[in-house]
Amino acid sequence: MADDIVCSGFFRAAEGAKLSCLDKFQESGLIQFVTGNVLEAFYNFFAALINPAMWLNWSDGQAMMRFIYYGGSVELFFVLATILVIVTAIGMRKRAMMWGMVRGLEGFSNTVGRLFAWAGLIMVLQQIIIIFMQRIFTRPDIVVGFGIPLQFDISWYAEELKLFNALVVCMCVGYTFVQGGHVRVDLFYAGAKFRTKKIVDMMGAVFFMMPFAILTWMYGWFFLWRHLVTPNPSASDKLELLLRKSRLLKWNVETIGFSPSGFNGYFIFKVLLCLFCIMVMVQAIAVFYRSYCELREGPESEGKYLDKDTLGEGEEAYEGTH
Repeated sequence: MADDIVCSGFFRAAEGAKLSCLDKFQESGLIQFVTGNVLEAFYNFFAALINPAMWLNWSDGQAMMRFIYYGGSVELFFVLATILVIVTAIGMRKRAMMWGMVRGLEGFSNTVGRLFAWAGLIMVLQQIIIIFMQRIFTRPDIVVGFGIPLQFDISWYAEELKLFNALVVCMCVGYTFVQGGHVRVDLFYAGAKFRTKKIVDMMGAVFFMMPFAILTWMYGWFFLWRHLVTPNPSASDKLELLLRKSRLLKWNVETIGFSPSGFNGYFIFKVLLCLFCIMVMVQAIAVFYRSYCELREGPESEGKYLDKDTLGEGEEAYEGTH
């Protein structure tokens, strides 16, 4: 009872509310809706830090349901948005700090991307092993491991190749952006002035990258949990309903493959979808910060602190011929 009283402010927005967010928006209007949620964001942030057991103690069904609900909630959005606005405002006044955040965010994307890029090599090697086992040794399965071996049908390993491809796509998206490897149509951008390019990059990060990542997260978050627990949570469920469902809550991880002996870990793809959104959000912030700093400092700062991979003399020779 004491914990409920202490945390009532943090959870009152959902537990005590009789109207949905859309209803509140229609009644109060845009300005009141945003202002109220921004002010509440400060309280929600500190209340969540002070009472982690209320949403991180997964041995308690209600705590897990709170975690699921708030992971895709308006409250979480405004908490993160408020923090981002404050940090950005400070960074605009202290450009050295903003450059530090650029280096940190891009370094994170590069580190993650360089690590998971090895999944491409593993995918190729596994495909070669599958071909040898099928065509030369005519084996129906492959045994991998020491001590306790893992034995799966060849079709399981063949379908698992999709996982390596998904790892490269989802976890290397930020790295590819930093390295300038994404396909882009530069019909107008290429001929634009330096200042125009930076403004376009900033607007693109705010109005395209971030909204895309947020919308995908809202879909992917509940899509993930519907394949991990039962009763299935829904994005349209209010917290009151989820807390009632928590009485029957139990793990129910999806292990169904497309074929009887095929790959059965498809829930991992749902996890990767959420991680993909995080990588895009991180890179969108880095793009905005870098573009702002370069806009303020001029063309001589373009590419400042940019950690790009090179192929050495081979790349220089290639660029010299073009």
